[in-house]
Amino acid sequence: ILPKFYFEAYAKKHLPKIAWDYFAAGADDCSTRDENILAYKRIRFRPRMLRDVSMMDIRTKLLGTEISFPVGIAPTGFHQLAWPDGEKSTARGTLLTYSTCTLEEIAAAAPGGIRWFQLYIHCNRAVSQQLVQQAEALGFQGLVLTADLPYTGKRRDDIRNGFRLPPHMKLKNLEGAFEGVDCSEYGLPPNSLDPSVTWNDIYWLRSLTHLPIIIKGILTKEDAELAVRHGVQGIIVSNHGGRQLDGGPATIDALVEVVEAVQGKIEVYLDGGIRKGSDVLKALALGAKCVFIGRPALWGLAYKQGEEGLQDVLRILQDEFRLSMALSLLVQLLLLILILHFSLSAPTCTCDI
Repeated sequence: ILPKFYFEAYAKKHLPKIAWDYFAAGADDCSTRDENILAYKRIRFRPRMLRDVSMMDIRTKLLGTEISFPVGIAPTGFHQLAWPDGEKSTARGTLLTYSTCTLEEIAAAAPGGIRWFQLYIHCNRAVSQQLVQQAEALGFQGLVLTADLPYTGKRRDDIRNGFRLPPHMKLKNLEGAFEGVDCSEYGLPPNSLDPSVTWNDIYWLRSLTHLPIIIKGILTKEDAELAVRHGVQGIIVSNHGGRQLDGGPATIDALVEVVEAVQGKIEVYLDGGIRKGSDVLKALALGAKCVFIGRPALWGLAYKQGEEGLQDVLRILQDEFRLSMALSLLVQLLLLILILHFSLSAPTCTCDI
């Protein structure tokens, strides 16, 4: 099996530049995108010795459903830019509103997989309502509401490249919803997302579906507490891969306060910056139930027949995760390192808008 870094290098070399830049870039100066990865390097293990690690169980449960390994596929858009089969090759992960395959195609491609549907709320609420109810009817097991995109972040590479979806590529789950309207570079009419969405809209979603609701994009204890108060079943600590607000915290840094705030009342997951099996272990040791990978999954899709390349990426992560567990011997993270890390971090600003 090739080292993981090869997948990224291969994708950069072989994908069209406009597609590579769309996947790889973050917002503005990309500082948050880069910090997602660098933050893991500042965390150290506190290994324990002479523990029996001849048998290790790496299974976990997501909302009561068992999975073999605590890694899933994060919501990422336009998979056909990486591989012609698009989301059908990543059907075991999360499906997107902005998918280039239909919900029916995904359900058929992975009838036994765990499938969560990721949702943006549109100004035309009937569009969002139809998608939610369609996903439930097709057997999806969860609804992931992305909360950090009232407006699209300033992605400079997309602006420089004049990024637009290729003419043959459509947002399949939204076909017919915006007929006769000029669409933006991302395949939607300008200002189609509803920037007025608030916590009260959780009640509206709950009136539409019996699916568990997971909020993606939480980075503070205050919002984590609000998520618990509004009855959601899970949180994904996420900064959209650094593609929205540049200058926000790395997700692994935000994880600790979110886990502490929810006090075990709901499940907490994380995406952003996962590149190694040891990163997975660090996130779990700090309280995440499971992590989700975004860009590494796309690099895998771009390599070696789509799904086969993605399976290689996951296999490498799993092997590294097992090895990290064995060498750390049921690891405890060094508390002193964490205390120093958070005491030396830059002060945060709270804005009530």
